[in-house]
Amino acid sequence: MVLYFDIDETIFKTDGVDYNKSKPIIENIKVVNSLYDEGHEITLWTARGALSGIDWYDLTKEQLDKFGVKYHFLKLDKPFFDLFVDDKVFNSDNFFKTPNLFIKKIKK
Repeated sequence: MVLYFDIDETIFKTDGVDYNKSKPIIENIKVVNSLYDEGHEITLWTARGALSGIDWYDLTKEQLDKFGVKYHFLKLDKPFFDLFVDDKVFNSDNFFKTPNLFIKKIKK
């Protein structure tokens, strides 16, 4: 299964756009790593720099490596938005509480 995860406020706790001070959300990273280990394709997709035009790739990759996040692809081309509506989107707070329930729903 192909899974996309946002970074800030999903697997990192970040205050606004102060990316240098992002902290890992350990429990959520464990879920992402577990899904990776199960053979799912993990893409991390962030809007870092979408409004400012700043290239945050190197810092982001360094943080992911430092915090031990497993992934296949890192994409920084996510657009900035206030609300994302899609038939396959789950709120991250709900997803990380019961990830296998969501995976099962998608596989049906």
